Amino acid sequence: MRLFTLFLIAALVASSAFALPKGFNYDESKVPDFTLVDPLTLENGDKVADAETWKNKRRAEIVDLFETHIYGCAPEDSSGVRFGDAEVDDKALGGTAIRKQVKIYFSGAKDGPTADLLIYLPATAKAPVPLFVGLNFGGNHTVADDPQIWLPTSWTRDRDDDTVVDHRATEKGRGKSSSRWPVQEIVARGYGVATIYCGDIDPDYHDDFQNGVHPLFYDDSQDKPADDQWGSIAAWAWGLSRALDYFEADADINHKQVSVVGHSRLGKTSLWAGARDERFALVISNCSGCGGAALSGRRFGETVKRINTSFPHWFCGNFRKYNDNEDALPVDQHMLAALVAPRPLYVASAEQDLWADPRGEFLSLKIASPVYELLGRKAFSNVEMPTVDTPLLRDVAYHIRTGKHNITLYDWQRYMDFADQQFDRED
Repeated sequence: MRLFTLFLIAALVASSAFALPKGFNYDESKVPDFTLVDPLTLENGDKVADAETWKNKRRAEIVDLFETHIYGCAPEDSSGVRFGDAEVDDKALGGTAIRKQVKIYFSGAKDGPTADLLIYLPATAKAPVPLFVGLNFGGNHTVADDPQIWLPTSWTRDRDDDTVVDHRATEKGRGKSSSRWPVQEIVARGYGVATIYCGDIDPDYHDDFQNGVHPLFYDDSQDKPADDQWGSIAAWAWGLSRALDYFEADADINHKQVSVVGHSRLGKTSLWAGARDERFALVISNCSGCGGAALSGRRFGETVKRINTSFPHWFCGNFRKYNDNEDALPVDQHMLAALVAPRPLYVASAEQDLWADPRGEFLSLKIASPVYELLGRKAFSNVEMPTVDTPLLRDVAYHIRTGKHNITLYDWQRYMDFADQQFDRED
């Protein structure tokens, strides 16, 4: 496997087709020595030897570490959130799907921050269906060429193709991200799929948290979160949990079989959402990299300093203490993977995406595996990183796919295979 990895790195760095940011390490032989915290050792030094100790003690310790040092604490109280009446079309996508759209009122007030929840369900379903939910980057209207999807009214990043003008989405963006959201294939497999535009929850730019949901929870002395309070990733994860609140009240959805999925920064989000909210039955991270599935201590590809400099709003203020100081981190991403246990977890990488450190993503799963195994699940303790396009599907799953940083139909097919396996839906 080491020879395979080194060959892959050499081939990619030599290729002019794949421009990697300069000044960062892409050489496996230059990964520094580093020490990882044992997820099965309590902070007092005692070993975790049984499921009860994990559940009642160690898991809470690890959640606290991530909240304090990386993602920040999110509010516990969501009692003010309200849902509007669903807009329903039972003949969507040529009659193959039921489309629902629901307004989420985060403050309970119609003139406060809102998000649009878009849902597609199989039209032929005879019982509540399992469902995939994830955030999208550009607006719900981008995921399918459906003229009835509501356009977002919140801030959206400008583009050169007129799909966004003056930070507002336009009609030209309809279906632009449909390759990342194979809605018709998903509903044909008997699954529902739901999404929210991440910018409806918190705009993806650094404005000291003056927009989105953060100001709803400031106390009288605040105008931005404290250093141990939620950044954008934690806010987006909080928003995903509000979608799950809605699913629990929708009789067409099997809310006990909801899989949370995300790509890139939204893959970081799906991991944190799944770690924090144990109602998510299955967790999927696609090319999530630094601050997601990849081990920060490896300093391979994107680093803590680079991500905090480029995207200072994603994490809590305390995370900046670890810029060029990863060895001081009291937690690393293998422990995030462990927080999902014993629920099934799928992490995926792409061979050309060295920036996201595919090997570091796999190693997180391998090092978290003893937690899964303690809880009676099948994981990767005795497994090496697989070759490209060779998925490993246990209770923990992994693949490294041919291609670049993206989420593709191949990825979705593997995620549906995994959900079939975990939800006993295989023929």
